[in-house]
Amino acid sequence: MQNLKDFTANFPNVLQSPKLGFLLQTQRSPSSQNSPSIMAESICRTLRDGSLEGEHAPALTIKDTAASPFGFDVFAYVLSQLSSFILAGKSQSRVVVVVAFTRSPSFYVDLLKRRGLDVTSFHKWIQILDCYTDPLGWKGKLVESGNAMCISDEASSVTHLCKDVRDLDNLYSLILELGKGLAGQGKAHFSVAIDSVNEMLRHASLSRVAGLLSNLRSHDQISCIYWLLHSDLHEVRVTSSVEYMSSMVANVEPLNPSASGQRWDSENVSLLKQNFQKGKLNVRFKRRNGRVRLMCEEFHIEQSGINFTPVSSEDGTINQGLLPKVQFSLQLSEKEQTERAKVLLPFEHQGNGKPIQIYDGRRSLEDNKNEATLASTGNLQRNEASGEGEIIYFRDSDDERPDSDEDPDDDLDI
Repeated sequence: MQNLKDFTANFPNVLQSPKLGFLLQTQRSPSSQNSPSIMAESICRTLRDGSLEGEHAPALTIKDTAASPFGFDVFAYVLSQLSSFILAGKSQSRVVVVVAFTRSPSFYVDLLKRRGLDVTSFHKWIQILDCYTDPLGWKGKLVESGNAMCISDEASSVTHLCKDVRDLDNLYSLILELGKGLAGQGKAHFSVAIDSVNEMLRHASLSRVAGLLSNLRSHDQISCIYWLLHSDLHEVRVTSSVEYMSSMVANVEPLNPSASGQRWDSENVSLLKQNFQKGKLNVRFKRRNGRVRLMCEEFHIEQSGINFTPVSSEDGTINQGLLPKVQFSLQLSEKEQTERAKVLLPFEHQGNGKPIQIYDGRRSLEDNKNEATLASTGNLQRNEASGEGEIIYFRDSDDERPDSDEDPDDDLDI
């Protein structure tokens, strides 16, 4: 009875706990009735498990286009899932560093609040590198000259300002400094989330950006890293280079590609509306052993966020189209199966009532002499009527070792 009273008294505090709050929010979501997303779970689980000793950290590229601009929704989903793993102590990393180029730090704080995560503990497990407020340092110079108010952010407790995004060496140092500041030195790990590689490519060359991403991925204390890329803003060689450094590539595509790029008329308005509410997410996993696994799921955007569902049956050809195409058939036709069944194996028992004789690869010396005599007189001919041939073996000499032409399996009762 006393335990029941204690539970009743603490019930409001229990409801405010981050784990239960996240669970209640999930239960309220309309998509909670659907089956869990295997693909989205695989992505988040790979990032959660982190890197093995001596290997690079897993890296995820989230790629979208103007036809289906929902890459940031996938980015926010992964961020919230990884944050919940960190709070629950299930992730290899203990801290997440968000490099914010396209959103303000307060936006990310509000985002994680809406996902039911504990606000009071933000300063213990998340750091936001603000590359959004003053990316080139112009506002800072105006403040120093007295022509502008001091730059401030309501999320200043977890925010650190970057005043020059063009200096990638300094950006790299700031990311490591923020991660190590909370995770500590030694074997403690932290994860990195970059909300836009496009902004980095605006101010630096591809080789420098690729070097930064490679250095982050190969750092001992970074357990995982993921970033967002708008692929239609760059050439194919740029997106291919970024994808090459990734162990996972999530490609956001429209549900009806035929509707993208068309004129707005009465016939394709419904298709265009579907593309801005739903879409497909194709994910390519590159395994450590060199194998590549492809997965595809549909997603739809709701007020609570993005939700994933398995590919519908009418779109089942999507997964089939991802299979590699070869120039030969791996299956036998009906005619080929019939012809194969007629082939008699060398030692196959025929079951015709005759004694079973297994040729052991040897003949007596007398048989060999008879065959030589027949061959010399020209009486040894093929049986033309039956259409069968015969292979005749002659010993090189009588001194040949008797086991040189033995069948190694002559002692088996096949």
